[in-house]
Parts: sequence; C-alpha cells; structure tokens
Amino acid sequence: MRTSIKRTFLSFDRPRVRNIKQHKVCIAPSIMGGDLACIGAEAQRIAQSGADLIHIDIMDGHFVPNFTFGPGTIAAINRSTDIFLEVHAMIYSPFDFIEAFVQSGADRIIVHFEASENLKELLSYIKKCGIQAGLAFSPETSIEFIPSFLPLCDVILLMSVHPGFCGQSFLPEVSDKIRFTKKAIQLAGLEGKCFIEVDGGITEESGKVCREAGADILVAASYVFQQDGLTIEEKVSLLRGENHGIK
Repeated sequence: MRTSIKRTFLSFDRPRVRNIKQHKVCIAPSIMGGDLACIGAEAQRIAQSGADLIHIDIMDGHFVPNFTFGPGTIAAINRSTDIFLEVHAMIYSPFDFIEAFVQSGADRIIVHFEASENLKELLSYIKKCGIQAGLAFSPETSIEFIPSFLPLCDVILLMSVHPGFCGQSFLPEVSDKIRFTKKAIQLAGLEGKCFIEVDGGITEESGKVCREAGADILVAASYVFQQDGLTIEEKVSLLRGENHGIK
C-alpha cells in the first residue's frame, strides 16, 4: 500500500454524468451474477427492470481471492445502457485506476477502507473527477471508523458477506451496523446527502431486514439472476418491499 500519493486534477471530457433514480429504497443488481457471455444484454435487462443502478464488482485477485472485470468491461456496459453505473473497487492501489474507471463511464466509485492508507485523499480525488464517492467496510472492520469519513462520502457500503464471491449467506449482524451508520449520518447533518448501501446475501427476506434497519440501497446478485420463475422486474419489486401480488 502507498504512503504518499500526489495527483493532479484530471483534464478529460466525460461524455455524460447520470443521476440515480430516487426511490425510498434503491436496488442495484450486481452484474457479476448475470450471464457474462452477453454482458451488454444483461446490462439492458437490468436497466429495463426498474432497477436504479448497475453495481459492477472489480476484483484484483489480491484484495479478494477472485478476478472479475476491468475498465474495458465498464466501458462495454456504459455503451449498452444509460443507467447509473456504480463501480465497487475491491482492489489494492485504487488510485492507479480511478481515472480509467471514470473515463470508462463510472458514475460512482466505491473503494474499501481496508485497501488504502490514504482514504481521505482518495475520496476527495474521486469527487474532484466529477463523480460520486463511496467507502466500503468489510464485515471484520470496526464501524467506529465510519463517522470521520461521512463528509467525504455519497454512500457508505456495508458488506453483509465476506467480499469476493456471489452466493454467500447473509450476515445478520449488519443490521446493527446499518442502525449505527444511520444515527451517525443524522448526527452529522448529512441526511439526504450520504446514503447507506448493503451488499451481500441480499434476498427478499434479508432485504427486508436491511430496509427496516434503515438501508437506502440494496445490492443483489444471485437472488436477482437465479432461475426460479420470477422475472428480474419482480425481484426488484420484492427487494423494495413492493409485493403487488407477486408469488
């Protein structure tokens, strides 16, 4: 990890900056759970489902024991849809990739608390690029660190599984972390400016637990894409708590 990083302000043209839809609870399907052989079509399916954004997991094989995508994949998704794109960078040395992620079409970049020693500089740099910034916390990390970073964040992402793979079981203790973070946001006077996102093991049942605790955004992969007779549109509605007769 780096100890001293200097960056100049980026000077490139972003083709567009998208706004996220505003629902009481926003749903962010993770495209990692889709059919990666036709990722552009999967991005379009998500966009047409009523979901609010696409969550793109970037893994480097070091911070987590898995590999996924790079800037080229973000660009391909960006060409396929106009939906808000959120990059979840599960990587070491994230500074080295911020410009590439932004140029590829990211509207928000979330970095991990555990992956950098220069977090405040990193978050400020992301925001200077003209996009949103977020900070993720793995399950083993103390939530006591969260309040000091709130002014620099558009979202705080709380991992409800250990990062790296789809299909893991939801860790219910995240509900206490959601409540803690909600209170910290209120005390900081940042309601409506900083939001709580939960990622990992999200289903209709665990989504309800997170919503009731105060989560604003739910990331779901396996649940959204698994073949069980329900459409992605129906899954998105169920995750929001909108049953509407869906069985």
